[in-house]
Amino acid sequence: MNEAKIRLSQKEMELATNAELILTKITIQKKVNQFLAVLQVQQQEYLQSYWGKIPTEIIASSPKISKGENYNGLPYLILDYPRVFNRSTIYAIRTMFWWGNFLSITLHLSGLQKKMNEEKLIAAFEILQQQGFYCCVNDQEWEHHFETTNYIPLTAINKNIFEDIIRKKPFIKLAGKISLHQWEMAEEILLNDFKVIIMLLAD
Repeated sequence: MNEAKIRLSQKEMELATNAELILTKITIQKKVNQFLAVLQVQQQEYLQSYWGKIPTEIIASSPKISKGENYNGLPYLILDYPRVFNRSTIYAIRTMFWWGNFLSITLHLSGLQKKMNEEKLIAAFEILQQQGFYCCVNDQEWEHHFETTNYIPLTAINKNIFEDIIRKKPFIKLAGKISLHQWEMAEEILLNDFKVIIMLLAD
């Protein structure tokens, strides 16, 4: 029985024979990892100044950088800090590099921490809106893309709609998105967004 011959297109052949492509990818991933490691130190230094205003469990949580090859088919790196994930609550700020797409920073709250902080976030709607944050409208808690099925910009809604989303959903996800073309400014933007989030959640 004859099997159909598997053929590579000209473009696929060019990529398959180009070892430099993969070596460059590895170099980029190492640099992104270093970038997140530097950002992590800055985040930790800032969060330490909030002892007594942010729960000790959150400030004392350890940062974690992880990577994968297949979020919707593409590689990614993630920094989680602070990070509290357990059955009763989630309190995490996630910084993500998604190959070919964006850098992002996301506040993720659920359970007890959602209940404790939703009033603060509702009151801070105008600040979050001015900062260019997005609000998750998806029922799936672990999606990260910025299609309209997942995130909508706060500039596109009013405070009443925002409040309705915050109160009714079992989790809160607020995210800032940065173009990869803004790489030179990304560290400053991400750290500023981090500071805004922490400031708004502090007692």
